Amino acid sequence: MSSHHKAITDRTFEFAIRIVKLCQVLNESSGVAQTLSKQLIKSGTSIGANVEESQSAQSTADFINKLEIALKEAKETRYWLRLLIATELMPESRLLSLLG
Repeated sequence: MSSHHKAITDRTFEFAIRIVKLCQVLNESSGVAQTLSKQLIKSGTSIGANVEESQSAQSTADFINKLEIALKEAKETRYWLRLLIATELMPESRLLSLLG
């Protein structure tokens, strides 16, 4: 099955795994890279956690709320990834290979 047809819970879990691996690489550096890694690990893994929670929502409003939080976390994650590239802490080509 292509990733396009996988359940959102599976795709966000796989993304979280890639974020964890990226953060392990960032933590091999010192200073700012480690600080950004802490931000990235929180937002990047929170996406999937909120999508997973949405699957047990108590109401439609609760379901929508959980997915809205996941979207906010995804936007924050995109910000941190863009910052890593813009500050040259991580070359875009390496970032893309780690996030696959």
